[in-house]
Amino acid sequence: MPDDGLPLADEGWTVAGRRFHSRLVVGTGRYKDLEETARAIEASGAEMVTVAVRRVNLSDSSAPMLQDFVPPDRYTYLPNTAGCHTAQDAVRTLRLAREAGGWNLVKLEVLGPPPFLYPDMKATFEAAEALIKDGFEVMVYCADDPVAAKRLEEMGCVAIMPLGAPIGSGLGVANPFMIRAIIEQAKVPVLVDAGIGTASDAAFAMELGCDAVLLNSAIAHAKDPVRMARAMKHAVAAGREAYLAGRMPRSQAADPSSPLAGLIR
Repeated sequence: MPDDGLPLADEGWTVAGRRFHSRLVVGTGRYKDLEETARAIEASGAEMVTVAVRRVNLSDSSAPMLQDFVPPDRYTYLPNTAGCHTAQDAVRTLRLAREAGGWNLVKLEVLGPPPFLYPDMKATFEAAEALIKDGFEVMVYCADDPVAAKRLEEMGCVAIMPLGAPIGSGLGVANPFMIRAIIEQAKVPVLVDAGIGTASDAAFAMELGCDAVLLNSAIAHAKDPVRMARAMKHAVAAGREAYLAGRMPRSQAADPSSPLAGLIR
């Protein structure tokens, strides 16, 4: 703690040799327009943004382009495979992204069927193996399964991103025990990805020890996306501070903050 009593600046986190100060990663989809997208991302303080390659205009200059509102020289673009339900589609999508924009750091997600869109882990392993062989640096969305997460790390994925709850559900971190287990055994960054609904969810994920939080719908679907983006920025920072501070032990009995002995009678 410095002499002025203020907390130290966050030391940041590193993935694939890239250093980031913000521990909030945000998506670029589901906003009403690109102007709102830009304002919300600015308010979030994020330095990395995910881009759904199959859904976002990155090449047709005759239509509004994401790059004009969220400049890639200011933000690190993280192409993702949103909407892919097979390993083949995911690999093809990211190969096309690399050809189009030169992106090598990518987010892999392969989803199962509705209504849960839970990660298809068999297809995820297949796609991860192919992408790593192709030289991609793979940040991988996965089930909240410590065994699967460790296997993906050992394969060479540069970050593990277990879901907090199903995509777009806003249910928060449904299984904190498993998220904590993944964090404790990981030697690469761990980000909770999917399920965050509000600022307290993001803070809780950080209190578990996550390196960062990735979210989209919680901001884009809020009544005031820009204000929610600011809330998420502060929540992630507060959660990290709380994790570093170390919470007090839980107790089944009361423990008054004022001593009971020596009271004036």
